[in-house]
This record gives sequence, C-alpha cells and structure tokens, in this order.
Amino acid sequence: MQEEGSIILFDGICNLCTGAVQFVLKRDKKSQFRFASLQGEYGQQVLRRKQGQMTGLNSFLLEEKDKIYSRSTAALRVAKKLGGLWSLLYFFIIIPPFIRDGIYDWISANRYRWFGKKEECWLPTPALKKRFLT
Repeated sequence: MQEEGSIILFDGICNLCTGAVQFVLKRDKKSQFRFASLQGEYGQQVLRRKQGQMTGLNSFLLEEKDKIYSRSTAALRVAKKLGGLWSLLYFFIIIPPFIRDGIYDWISANRYRWFGKKEECWLPTPALKKRFLT
C-alpha cells in the first residue's frame, strides 16, 4: 500500500523519535511529509516488506515513492526537504555512510536510556491527525 508523498516512519514510543517528528511538523511549512509509527499497521507493513533487505529499520525511515531510506541518510534527506538553513545539513551526505550510520547507530542504541520512552505511542493533536497513517 504505497501512499503519496514522503512518509516518515518512526518509533512511536521513543521520546527522541517523537521529538524529531514534532520538530519536522513545526518546520514543514509545505506539509510535504506524512507520518506513521513503526508500531502501527502501516509501519508494520513496511517492515515486513523490507525485512532482510535493509538494516537500521528500528527507529527512523523515510519512504519516498518506492524507495526507503534509513538511518542517517533518511534524516539528512528530511533536513534537505525542509528547506531553508536546514537543507544545509544535507552537506553531511558526503561523509561515508559507515561513519554517519555508526554515529546514528550509537545514538539509536542509547536513545531510550538518554531520552526515555513512553508506555504507549505518542498521539498527534486532532488538527495534525490527517497527516498520520495508522
């Protein structure tokens, strides 16, 4: 089930991940991103479809058309699409992925300890609900 536009898939119980979603929501003036938690039905479909094809499927993904980006590449592509000064962060794409993803993996492995987690997935406000997939 492919949805239109760019979809950010995130760990819905991770405080860092939901904070990143809220960050994007505030800065996505063109409403170009939609969102889905990895724990939800859509997120689970994506994980089943891509399992074994990619690593880093446990915290943050970006789905664009028929392609899924993970880890640091996903984060940098989101920054680029936000525009303005945020798009300058895309410069870091020149750093080899094994270095970028190594740093990303270190943060990801410690995210619950450093930022905490929720017992249940974060829910958007009713005004933002239309931008979220279930």
